[in-house]
Amino acid sequence: MKEHQRERGVRAAVAVGMGEALGQSEAFLAFQERLSRVAPINRPVLLLGERGTGKELAASRLHFLSNRWQGALVALNCAALSSGLIESELFGYEKGAFTGARQRRTGRFESADGGTLFLDEIGNIPIEVQEKILRVVEYSTFERVGSSETVEVDVRIIAATNADLIDLANRGRFKKDLLDRLSFDVLYLPPLRERKEDILLLANHFAARMAVELGWDALPRFNDAAVADLSGHDWPGNVRELKNVVERAVYRSDSALISQIEFNPFTSPYGEKEARSGSDPGIEPPASGTEYFERLSTRTLNEAVSALKHKMLENALKETKYNQKAAAERLGLTYHQFRGLYRRFKDALQ
Repeated sequence: MKEHQRERGVRAAVAVGMGEALGQSEAFLAFQERLSRVAPINRPVLLLGERGTGKELAASRLHFLSNRWQGALVALNCAALSSGLIESELFGYEKGAFTGARQRRTGRFESADGGTLFLDEIGNIPIEVQEKILRVVEYSTFERVGSSETVEVDVRIIAATNADLIDLANRGRFKKDLLDRLSFDVLYLPPLRERKEDILLLANHFAARMAVELGWDALPRFNDAAVADLSGHDWPGNVRELKNVVERAVYRSDSALISQIEFNPFTSPYGEKEARSGSDPGIEPPASGTEYFERLSTRTLNEAVSALKHKMLENALKETKYNQKAAAERLGLTYHQFRGLYRRFKDALQ
């Protein structure tokens, strides 16, 4: 009966795929070594890290490198559910337990019996549900919502969050006993800024996959300027941000040589709102560069920035013989951003 329930849970539950884990940096390899050492040990593990560092992928590797790899890997994103739904999702419910409960439903703990339960964003779980999770960790038993029947399960818990669980525990929002039980080992995922050697490796991987999706025959390559942009960025969104940036650059490129990297897709091509009042920057540049900047310093910040943008646009156009694509590259802008800047100062350039 339990085996039947487990197989049914595998089909019904949200499973986590293996995905890719790519890297050659010291930080990445050290993390993978720690993960491999703890994976076969049948104890809970906490994964801590910034958004986009790959906590779900790390949970997947922990499961498939463990002795439970033939069992179910079931995931629940605790941030995606209201506090009222989390309990029934985790523990299931009996028919008639609440309005709309027309039949018994198996929860994630039962679905993961014999395998692994991955609780993502565990800091979002309400205290009353934490009490029931603590009981499962300690005694491997629980009751479905609306039932007094005890259900026994064999589940390894892997939890992840980017929240400060120590702070939440000190403020009474996370049970200290549960934190103690879940933290047999705590693995910190390295942010991408600490994995500089991996940036181009990952970028080439994501670019190649995007090219295949687009049906390209040639593999994408990044020119020197694009490589410098990718390597110099701080990547606050980590690997997830890198994937978006690279895929966007590939699909927007007219050739397999990628030259334009746009980190912020929300940058308006129509210029900044505060600078729309007029196209004339209002400061004539004198012969001396020092004198020019002295004059700029006497104006408001918006006026000075506007004047500097106008001057740099004018210089870039002259240096590139008014080739707008070349001028955009000279300024480090996408062509759409350049066109917005050009429209803003068009009258002043004539």
